[in-house]
Amino acid sequence: MKPGTRRRGTTTARLTRRNARRLGAVCSALGALVITSATLAPEAAAVDIRSKQWYLDTMRAQELWKISTGKGVKVAVIDSGVNPETPSLKGQVLVDEVPTSVAYHVTQDYDGHGTSMAELIAGTGAGGGIKGVAPDAKIIPFRVALGGLKDAKEKSKTADEAHAIRAAADTDAKIINMSFGGIYPDSEMKDAMKYAASKGKLMFASVGNGGSGKNESEYPASYPYANGVAALDKNGTVGKFSTHGDDVDLAAPGVDLPIWCDSTFTEYCDSGGTSQAAAIASASAALVWSVHPDWTGNQVLRSLIDTAGRSWPKSKPSNYLGYGIVRPRRVLIAKNINPGPANEDPLAYENYDGPSGSPTPPSSPSPSSGRPAKEAGSSGSSNSAAAKKSDSGDNTQTWVIIGAAAAVLVAGGAGFAVLRARRNA
Repeated sequence: MKPGTRRRGTTTARLTRRNARRLGAVCSALGALVITSATLAPEAAAVDIRSKQWYLDTMRAQELWKISTGKGVKVAVIDSGVNPETPSLKGQVLVDEVPTSVAYHVTQDYDGHGTSMAELIAGTGAGGGIKGVAPDAKIIPFRVALGGLKDAKEKSKTADEAHAIRAAADTDAKIINMSFGGIYPDSEMKDAMKYAASKGKLMFASVGNGGSGKNESEYPASYPYANGVAALDKNGTVGKFSTHGDDVDLAAPGVDLPIWCDSTFTEYCDSGGTSQAAAIASASAALVWSVHPDWTGNQVLRSLIDTAGRSWPKSKPSNYLGYGIVRPRRVLIAKNINPGPANEDPLAYENYDGPSGSPTPPSSPSPSSGRPAKEAGSSGSSNSAAAKKSDSGDNTQTWVIIGAAAAVLVAGGAGFAVLRARRNA
C-alpha cells in the first residue's frame, strides 16, 4: 500500500489533473464535514436497518428483482476484507476462488468496511442485515492494507492494491469494486488496472469525499478504466462531501446508508460516502450482466451510461454527476436494447493513455463558459440542486439532477460519447 491510501470518502482527495470540465472553485461554499477514513464517520448509535435502505425503494428494487437479482455474476471486492459469516453474507462469499498469492486473511475484515460494501452489493438481508441491490450475485473477497490496518505484521502479509487488482483480474469476477483511494499515484496500480481492462473486467471506484475541502483527485478513480462514482442522497442531491470533477462518470446512492460500525459486527451505523455509491454502481452492473451474460463490459457500461438519469446531453457530462444517475431498471425493461459494439470502449477518449495507448482519441473538447446556477449539494429547500421528474415511459419518479449539478458542463466535439480525457499520471 502506498502512503495515503485509504477507503473512499476521506479528506484525502485528488491531486491529479482537472480538464476543461473543471470550472475552478465553483463549490467552495459547500459546508465543512468531518471525515475520517474511507466513508464519512458513522454515527455512534445503532440504526434501524430497514429505514436506512432507502436506495432499494428509490431504485424500485422489488420490480428490479422480478427481472434480475444478479445471479451468475461475481464481483471482486477489494477492500479491508469480507466477513462471510454475517447473516446477510452467508453463502454469498466465494473464498475458495481467491488466488492463493493474495489470500492472506481475506475473511478477516479489520474494520467492517469491506463487509459493508459486499453487503450493499450482494447481501441477502437475512437476520435483519443489509439487503444488497444484487442479492444473488456472489462476492470474491480481497484484503488490502488500507488506513485501518495498524498491525505491522498483518500489513507485511497483506496484498497491496496493484497485486489485488491483478489477482482479481485473473478470477471469474466480471466486476471489480474499489471503494478506496489515495492521493499518491502508483504506476503499478495503474498498470494493474490496464491489465484488468484487457481481461474484460468492469471497474468501479469511489471518487472520494473531499468535495467540501480541497476537492483534489484520488487514485484509482483518476486512472484510465476506473469508472468513478459520486454519492447522492434520497432526494437525488449530490452529497456535499462528494468529490467533483472530471473523474466522475456516474452517480449512485451514497448518503445516509447503513454500514457495520466496526470489526465486531455487532451493529450497523449510519454513514455516507462515495464508497457506498461505488458498491451500488457495481451491483447495478451485476443486475444488467446477469440478464445479458453475452455482453462485454463495454456493453454493460454503455447501457448504464445511455440510460443514466440526467437532464443534460450525454455529450456534456456534469462535473458533479458525470453521465448521470445509474438506473439499471431502465436497461432491464428496455426491449431490444442496443448495447453497441462489444469491443469498443464507450469511454475511449477518457481512457486514452498516451501515444502508445489504444484507441486513438478524438479531438480534444473545448470548455464551455457556463457557470452553475446554484451551489451544488444543498438539499431540503428551494435552493436544492436536485429535483424529481417523471421517468419517461411510466408514472414513477426518478432522480434527474438540475441546477448546479447539471450546469457544470463542458461543450465538446459533436458525435463523441466521451469528452473527458484522463491525462497520463
